[in-house]
Order: sequence, then structure tokens, then C-alpha cells
Amino acid sequence: MVTKAYIGTTNKAKVEACKIVLKDYDVIPLKSDSQVSNQPKSDEETMLGAYNRAKNLPKDGIRIGLEAGVTFHNDKLFLINWGVLIDEDDNVYYAGGTRIELPDFVKEGIFNEDKELAEIMSETYHDKDIHLNQGAIGIFTENQVERVDIFIHIVKLLYGQYLHAIRREK
Repeated sequence: MVTKAYIGTTNKAKVEACKIVLKDYDVIPLKSDSQVSNQPKSDEETMLGAYNRAKNLPKDGIRIGLEAGVTFHNDKLFLINWGVLIDEDDNVYYAGGTRIELPDFVKEGIFNEDKELAEIMSETYHDKDIHLNQGAIGIFTENQVERVDIFIHIVKLLYGQYLHAIRREK
């Protein structure tokens, strides 16, 4: 029996991460509004965006929301990522991912010019699809880690928690 796994986005990297991890599922990408700003600027806002993406999906399968954002820690700006999985019984699982310090030009663009990270990266590196491909993480790690890698990690954390909860119920 194939089980449904809804993902609250059509972003190529996020969908691919779900397909890689959830091999036994019919992964169904659907646009789902994060209901937060286009550039989440804290862990809380990024987590809420992931949650909102998941909760607005159909309830006849597991629902996954993935959100990228930025946050400050000790005056340094970090790239962050959060995910939420909501199961058929409305149990909610959270997982956070990679954190990498972002350069000052990104901080200035986000907070002084009110730009999104994707916009800054596209302008700086002359590639309008960076956010769909390797992402800022790929640029800043010389492709040692790409955007899909981050979301694979988060989906594994989410799905692992879900499987653990199922095992404990038995």
C-alpha cells in the first residue's frame, strides 16, 4: 500500500529531499502558504512558517512543511532551516537543521535593504535559480553541502521521530 506524503511547497530541492527520504510514499508537492514573511528572521518565525505549510495540507497522509530563514546569535547572522511533520492523528514533530554564518553583505541586504536571501544571492552571483538549486549553503560551502542535503537531513529527523512514535505505540 502506497501512503501519501504531502509537502507544502513545489520547490525542487525540498521536494527532492522528501522523495529521497520517503521512498515508500507517494510524495505530493502542493503550494502552501507559510503565513510568515517572505524572509523569516528568527527561529520562531521560521518554525511557524514550516508548521503553517504542513497544517494547511490535506489530512489523508503525513504532512511536511520545510522553511528556510535567518536568525541572529551574538550579533552574527545565520542561515537556518526548520521542518515540521504532522501525522494523520495530528501529532506534530519538529526538526531544525544546519546553521552557517552569513557574510555581512547578506546581513546588510536583509536588514538595511529589506531583501530576501534568495534575491541577494541571485544579484550577487548572477543566478536567479540559486534558491532552487544549491542555495546559499552551496555557494558558501563551495558545494560541499547543497540545499537538498540540508532538507534531506531535516526530513530524516522528522520521519525518524514519526517512526519512533509509531514503534512506541505498538
